[in-house]
Amino acid sequence: MTGVLPNMSDALRALDTAIAAPRPGANVGLWRWSVRQRLAGVREALMILDTGQEWHALSDVTALRDRGTLLSRLAVLADDVLDRTDIEDLLLELRRLMIDVDRHLQEV
Repeated sequence: MTGVLPNMSDALRALDTAIAAPRPGANVGLWRWSVRQRLAGVREALMILDTGQEWHALSDVTALRDRGTLLSRLAVLADDVLDRTDIEDLLLELRRLMIDVDRHLQEV
């Protein structure tokens, strides 16, 4: 698992930078695409994070379930980011996701 966490840290940092609300007059479409790309980076890092491990304990099964939930949320937000009209609500959900991914990292 060594070497995987920096990839997740980089992915989360890139998402955090990308989700800064678009400035007035900025190209919102470009902002949306950039956020979607960063979400894909978080997804890839999350997929890599748990590979190669053996899952035996109940806590391991819980971690797998939590990862699945995070991946589902990532997929929904990746679609939502392209067309959701309420940017503030979207930003709130993206920040919540980042907190939950970070919590998952600590548990794994």
